Amino acid sequence: MSRKNFTFTSESVSEGHPDKVCDRISDAVLDAFLAEEPEARVACETFATTGMVVIGGEVGLSDQERLKNYMGRIGQIARDCIRDIGYEQEKFHWNTCHVLNFLHEQSAHIAQGVNAADNKDEGAGDQGIMFGYATDETDALMPAPIQYSHAILRRLAEARKSGAEPTLRPDAKSQLSVLYEDGKPVRVNSIVLSTQHESEDQTSDDIRAIVEPYIREVLPEGWITPETEWWVNPTGTFVIGGPDGDAGLTGRKIIVDTYGGAAPHGGGAFSGKDPTKVDRSAAYAARYLAKNVVAAGLAKKCTLQLSYAIGVSKPLSIYVDTHGTGVLPDEEIEKAIDGVMDLTPRGIREHLQLNKPIYQRTAAYGHFGREPDADGGFSWEKTDLVEVLKKAV
Repeated sequence: MSRKNFTFTSESVSEGHPDKVCDRISDAVLDAFLAEEPEARVACETFATTGMVVIGGEVGLSDQERLKNYMGRIGQIARDCIRDIGYEQEKFHWNTCHVLNFLHEQSAHIAQGVNAADNKDEGAGDQGIMFGYATDETDALMPAPIQYSHAILRRLAEARKSGAEPTLRPDAKSQLSVLYEDGKPVRVNSIVLSTQHESEDQTSDDIRAIVEPYIREVLPEGWITPETEWWVNPTGTFVIGGPDGDAGLTGRKIIVDTYGGAAPHGGGAFSGKDPTKVDRSAAYAARYLAKNVVAAGLAKKCTLQLSYAIGVSKPLSIYVDTHGTGVLPDEEIEKAIDGVMDLTPRGIREHLQLNKPIYQRTAAYGHFGREPDADGGFSWEKTDLVEVLKKAV
């Protein structure tokens, strides 16, 4: 039997965190290629450090000449991302940093396994396992610690970019330790918030005075109590930040991107990968299905695992665990899931309409627990399978 009373902690990082700068650039490159050609192939990695951004990986368009011409846009795409995030530091500035582009054509050996042919459907871009998760503890059907850790940083970014808090800078991290009673989140035991700021004259108390009203605004009423511990910029000064303070790399924040440690993770990162890569698309499908299971009232919690082999279209396995909260056996939910959605890479892409330039917005503040956008962004957060699932079981 699972524990009912405990404290669980999750963290988030802002769009200005070095790793998130890299995720953003990789996803911006992906969006640019998908805008050019919906079937484009992209596996883009980014590295950032003091005064420099390095971009590498594999890309593919149907027209090789057009692909060569398109490579000249990569540097400006990176600079636009850095400028929007807000970096104009002496040692990391959108206009002066060096951008090196080492993208090249997709491997023909990978393409032969992925591409559809006369005798085969489109295969998975790699082997691997992917997990989806949903829980009824928040309206977004996400774990509370990660959902509110994201919300705090999004709110601070809004205040920074609007000019309301001009002394805040882009790099920031949050962490919440949430107390659960009878399986439900009830209050915050501790809050950790570290944010880059303008001046070395600003103390931790000065920064707390700036950020505390926004944190209180975001958290549910009553969650902050006199017993809540506050740790705001606990090391003191945090002026040197971003890639100048610490190198960044695409794909290093996979737990921040998903469920904050509340659910398993298959290990694959998301950013910079086109939707033929099941690391990304099948993880989205798994979240979509798990969320619809919970939204349909079939369980209070649902973990769903999918597995694939490179070049093989159908998933090798589907596994469901409702953690003892299901209204019917997990095996029956597994059978229903297998029947309500085509879980081949092509089926996922078409069902969730993933061949669109919708990925740059996912690079910070989580890929899950977001509102679906009118243009197809975060389509995996829809709950449009509720009635279908109810009928299937």
